[in-house]
Amino acid sequence: MSRFYWFYSKLAFFLCVLLCIAIALSSLLHAEEKNTIRLGVMDGDEADVWRVASDVAEREGFHIKLVIFSDYSIPNEALSAGDIDANAIQHKPYFDHQIAQRGYKLSVIGNTALFPMGVYSHKIKSLSSLHAGATVGIPDDPSNEGRALRILAQYGLITLKNPDDIVATPLDIKSNPKDLKFQEMNAGIVGRAIDDFDIVIVNNTWITSSGLDPLRESIAWEKPENNPYNNVIAVRTEDLGQPWIKKLLAAYQNNTVRHELQRLFKKGFATSW
Repeated sequence: MSRFYWFYSKLAFFLCVLLCIAIALSSLLHAEEKNTIRLGVMDGDEADVWRVASDVAEREGFHIKLVIFSDYSIPNEALSAGDIDANAIQHKPYFDHQIAQRGYKLSVIGNTALFPMGVYSHKIKSLSSLHAGATVGIPDDPSNEGRALRILAQYGLITLKNPDDIVATPLDIKSNPKDLKFQEMNAGIVGRAIDDFDIVIVNNTWITSSGLDPLRESIAWEKPENNPYNNVIAVRTEDLGQPWIKKLLAAYQNNTVRHELQRLFKKGFATSW
């Protein structure tokens, strides 16, 4: 009886080991075979850049399915929930703020580009001629609204209660000597509404679709000194070791995509890869 018990216990042990090896090999094979990923991007010009990146990836047998968003508050939640595999919708300060506020287990895998925000007007030629009570159109999403207000603070038009607050709103303005009147609206609409305001502040990824010329119609730019607003690609932290991450980075960080950025944004972008 003890001999049979010894035999079957050994057999069970070896079967267990074989099962563990099979599971491990299956997981590894699954990781290597993941050649299609869902990438969240914002609607607009940057989505067009990602379509070029998707074509680059396609030539290497890697498929990027673009999931288009119009609300900046959704893509990180979608990524955390597993509805998408990665997103490229935000700059690093906004990403850090989201992690701190919501506890997402997300990580940055690389940069896309830095798109300076610009101040545009069809009514004045410089911020120094902005009159008292002037109207200002700004984006209403937390990724861009605080950034727009910080530009006005850089030029001394307002001061903020906390100059480092990246999600500031008009309620966080400490002083407003010219009594500027702010109207918040969707980031994709601000540029198109330029004739309704004295100035508008537009994220550069919406310039082309807004019909604005950054070289001819801008009257001020976000100052470049220590600019932290590089846009990033984010994934779930648990996926950091997946082989497809390198493929995703390679699809964007190449000369083909850089040429598309140049075509769309002229000099209104910078890359750090």
